[in-house]
Amino acid sequence: MVMFPEKGTVFFPDSLMIGTPADLGLAYEEVFFETEDRIKLHGWYVPHESSRVALLWFHGNAGNISYRLENLALLHKLVGVNIFIFDYREYGRSEGEISKAGTFSDAFAAFGYLCGRAELDPNRIVLFGRSLGTALATAVAAERDCLGVILESTFTSTDDVMRMYFQFLPPLPAGTVKYDTLSLIGKVKAPTMVIHGEYDEMIPLWMGERVYEAAREPKEFYLIRGSAHNDTYIAGGEEYFTKLKDFIDRLR
Repeated sequence: MVMFPEKGTVFFPDSLMIGTPADLGLAYEEVFFETEDRIKLHGWYVPHESSRVALLWFHGNAGNISYRLENLALLHKLVGVNIFIFDYREYGRSEGEISKAGTFSDAFAAFGYLCGRAELDPNRIVLFGRSLGTALATAVAAERDCLGVILESTFTSTDDVMRMYFQFLPPLPAGTVKYDTLSLIGKVKAPTMVIHGEYDEMIPLWMGERVYEAAREPKEFYLIRGSAHNDTYIAGGEEYFTKLKDFIDRLR
C-alpha cells in the first residue's frame, strides 16, 4: 500500500513568525488554548471597539497566521469585526504534528475557545474559512450553531483534489480521514457566502460553484473577476471588503 505523506503535499506548516498585529498598529491578545487531545494551539484575538460580531478565521494550508497580517488588518478596518485567527498544530507557535484528523480537533477547539470568551456572545460568531480552512469551517458549522459562514476558495473534497493533483496514486483506503465540504455543506443551517476567484489555478471555480449549489438558503455567491487563488482580496479591492461587510451586517 502506498502511504500518502500529508506534510509537504497537503500541509506546508512554517514555524517562523514574521510579525504580529502590533506591527500594523493593532491591539491584540496572544491566545493559547488546548484541543481535546491536549495539544496547545496559538492564536491572536484582535478586538474591535464597535462590533459585537467575532470572525473566526480558519486559514489555508501554508505558512502560519503571521502570513495573513495585511489581510487581517484590512478586514479589521474595512469590515469592522472582532477577529480570532489561530494556527493549526505544527504551524507557527502551535504544538503537535499536523494531520487531517488533528485539524478537525483544532477547529472545534478554536470555536469552543471563542464561545467561552466572556465579552462575546457565542451566537454572534461568523466562521471564515479560506482554501483548506473552508473544509474546517464547514465541518464546525455543520455541527455547531453560528451566525454565518464565509467560504473563500473552497473545494469539494479530498477525493476530487486527489484526482486532480495525484492521479498516479491509488484511491485512499477506507477509513482515511478526509475533507468533504460537499457532503457537509447541506447540514449548515447558517446563512452562507461562497467566494471564488475567476481564474483560481489551485482550486477550480467549478468546485466553489458546486459547494454553493449544495448549500442551503439563504446563500450568496461572489465571483471575484480576474482573481487567482492567492490574490482574492487584492484583486477584489474595495468591493471585496464591501461584500463581506454587507453580508455580515445583514446577519446582525
